[in-house]
Amino acid sequence: MHSEDTMAARVAQVRQRIDAACARAGRPAGSVALLPVSKTFPPQAVREAAALGLRRFGENKTQEIRQKAPELADLDIQWVMIGHLQTNKAKDAARDAAEVQSLDRLDLAHALQRRLEAAGRQLDVLVQVKTSPEPSKHGLPPEEAPAFLRTLASECPALRVRGLMTMAVQSDDAQAVRACFRALRMLQEQLRQEAISGVELDRLSMGMSGDFEIAIEEGATEVRIGSAIFGARNYGQAG
Repeated sequence: MHSEDTMAARVAQVRQRIDAACARAGRPAGSVALLPVSKTFPPQAVREAAALGLRRFGENKTQEIRQKAPELADLDIQWVMIGHLQTNKAKDAARDAAEVQSLDRLDLAHALQRRLEAAGRQLDVLVQVKTSPEPSKHGLPPEEAPAFLRTLASECPALRVRGLMTMAVQSDDAQAVRACFRALRMLQEQLRQEAISGVELDRLSMGMSGDFEIAIEEGATEVRIGSAIFGARNYGQAG
């Protein structure tokens, strides 16, 4: 490994690429947040990232948060659920997560609402929208978003809707990827015109290590970066 291949160097490079993409899109530097995705990486990697000033970490599974959190309890960090959340894990998410970016169905929303109500707390959420044709991708169909948001506003007051999230199609075709991100931005504009009370749509979480620059060009306010910061994943060593 080269001495310059450190996490600090990788984070600096990602930030440079974010700033360059913002400049290309005519957007101000600093207008896109970086969410490091620490799924499958050990607590020590999170600690190293936190030492670089990163404070929010994306995870796919509630059990992984439960495994890591005790070892990192001395740090001022927040956990963000970005993976598909099963309804029976709503209790764990309501307890341990500062935010859920993968809210995509009403049974999950109601389960979170019940848990949060019992705990006397609220939770920031992003609604995950399916903009890719891939069967493996989760998310709410775009045409169902208006009714979904209205129901959240009326029935789930403990869920603070802050924006939308999507995952683009996994493809070498940049235009196909771009179309996914553009669809989310257009949906955001459509939903804003609905002016649903209690719903904020300021945030667009879209773009990962392989496509975040395209996402920024299409309006992302936050990018979810894992391997470009932490290195290649070994899925056999999760936790």
